Amino acid sequence: MATKSKVLIVGGTGFLGKRLVKASLENGHDTYILQRPEIALDIDKIQMLISFKMQGAHLVHASFNDHRSLVDAVKLVDVVICAISGVYGRSHQILLQLKLVEAIKEAGNIKVNLTLVYLLWKVCFLCFKKKKWT
Repeated sequence: MATKSKVLIVGGTGFLGKRLVKASLENGHDTYILQRPEIALDIDKIQMLISFKMQGAHLVHASFNDHRSLVDAVKLVDVVICAISGVYGRSHQILLQLKLVEAIKEAGNIKVNLTLVYLLWKVCFLCFKKKKWT
């Protein structure tokens, strides 16, 4: 029998993220959802988080403005899935993802495919600079 993963989903209340949370829970994974402070201003997202918690998800309080809280959140899991949207603009999303990558790097417990990371970084860089593919 395969061991189930401990999964942290960042952006778990968004369009894609809520589907990832549901799938993770349905597949029996120990599912953690990053709960950022700014979510407290959105009653629909709070209700969604409460529903996920009632289904067995763990809520992890962390902020992109608090590096230590991100590192501590990453240390709880084996897998990190980032599903944050570009609602505040593409450059803002990339900066948040870079903060998450730094937390993953410092935590040291997540195995990363460096070739894939390089390719993703290249895509982000090209999008950020608004250059065309060559």
